[in-house]
Amino acid sequence: MSTIARRSGSTLLVSLLAALFLSLLAGPAHAASYRYWGYYTWTDGTWAFATKGPDQTAPADGAAEGWRFAITAESGSPRVPRADGDFQAICATTDPAAGKKRVAVVLDGGLSDDAPAGATPPKPRGACAVVNTTASGAEVLAAVATARIEKGLVCSIDSYPAQGCGEPVDTVPPTTADAQVALALPKATPTADTKAASNDKKDDGGPPWLPIAIGAVLIGALGGAANRMARKSRSGARS
Repeated sequence: MSTIARRSGSTLLVSLLAALFLSLLAGPAHAASYRYWGYYTWTDGTWAFATKGPDQTAPADGAAEGWRFAITAESGSPRVPRADGDFQAICATTDPAAGKKRVAVVLDGGLSDDAPAGATPPKPRGACAVVNTTASGAEVLAAVATARIEKGLVCSIDSYPAQGCGEPVDTVPPTTADAQVALALPKATPTADTKAASNDKKDDGGPPWLPIAIGAVLIGALGGAANRMARKSRSGARS
């Protein structure tokens, strides 16, 4: 073998070993994943990831907004709330108010696999916000839940999670779609009319027993006095 051939073979071997070493140092390449509350809007019968922050939006009366806590890959599909943004169902027990708008809100704390260590996700619920007509998405959220906000990010809703804010995680999110869930819906709130009707029912609940009892006592007392006077009259007549 010539000197040139031996040198070429040595150079190729060194190049291959260097490439292998660098690939081992680099490790497997994969996109980063993050755990956070995602903000969504209900559009044309489906959830869409909001392109603006909640402080930069102004949902209309009758709109539906969603929040979902989940682990999501940086380049993966958004993990949307697991219940529909059904305004009619969520706001059915909330009456309209003059000068206000109603916005349905879906709050989905996600799966136990999405939860930080030792934490339990809250049950998904629906809430109906009654806010000023110019209220932003952030004000809508504040009307139905307590949010912890750091550096403009919604880090927790109703104290979940207790710590952290959109930190990267090693967990890879599932690739299959999440199963739908049922929302805990708000109960009816008594209005001034329903309270008045309830008071009327209490007033008409039966006979006025106290006045009747007092009247009976007075009649009995008057009757006794009349009998005593009659006996005195008869005694005087005999004497």
